[in-house]
Amino acid sequence: MKVIRPSEVSTQDFYQYMIGAVVPRPIAFVSSISSESKVNLSPYSFFNAVSSKPPVLIFSPVNSVRDGSTKNTLDNVREHPEVTINIVNYALVEQMSLTSTAYEKGINEFAKAGLTEVPSETVKPPRVAESPVAFECQVKQVMPLGEGGGAGNLVICEVLLVHVNEEILGEDGAINPFQLDAVGRMGGSAYCRASGDALFETLRPVREKGIGVDQLPEDIRTSTVLSGSDLAQLANVSEIPNQDLVQHYRHESTIQAALVRYEQDAVQSPEIMHWAAKNYLSRGEVEKAWAALLSLQ
Repeated sequence: MKVIRPSEVSTQDFYQYMIGAVVPRPIAFVSSISSESKVNLSPYSFFNAVSSKPPVLIFSPVNSVRDGSTKNTLDNVREHPEVTINIVNYALVEQMSLTSTAYEKGINEFAKAGLTEVPSETVKPPRVAESPVAFECQVKQVMPLGEGGGAGNLVICEVLLVHVNEEILGEDGAINPFQLDAVGRMGGSAYCRASGDALFETLRPVREKGIGVDQLPEDIRTSTVLSGSDLAQLANVSEIPNQDLVQHYRHESTIQAALVRYEQDAVQSPEIMHWAAKNYLSRGEVEKAWAALLSLQ
């Protein structure tokens, strides 16, 4: 592994390592307003949600590496501590990118990017009409994280109100990630689109504790076929299934075919069932994977 110490490389070089590794990052499309009521709209990918009670979002405008100057957004929130944070979807990418231009203070990026200002209900900065989700926020604190070029300034925002386009809501009333079509920032000029095959689900051990990889039977834990990801899926159960599961899935074609090969090949027989389990795990069918593995017992 290459070892990189921040003190031994330039700020710009270390910044590139950071933004190349910490990905994908959500994008806060921040609307702010100066003490003279001049509107600014800028994107920030040092952004996230950090609390739900109270609801808190954070983002961090970074001082210019070239000359240490501060971003217009930072100046604005110090003058008027309110923002709207608008979520960027794929349809907004090009307009969002255009607003990252270092326009002079007082220039309205809504006009430059051809975006629509919508009056907010609880704060002065307008929200972006084209954004699928917009948060109206009060800035609670601005925390300088350093000095000079490259230093971040953590802006802590409490959410007062959120606007959600009903077209992105699923039947359960929650935001449907496929409909949201969100965009994340990668390193350099690269972005990623959170839609289609890029989206997947995985079981989270919320209600019950998974037994853990260390509690798997030794022949499974030391398998030369099953990967660490495979073992983690198997270990994310509250207890090792019993033979009832094997009986339930005994007519599965994959298991039946594997058992036939098992009887025909005494040398590679354990691996045959592990490959069958791996095939099920690739589709998220954990119960069937366990049935395949337990069918040898």
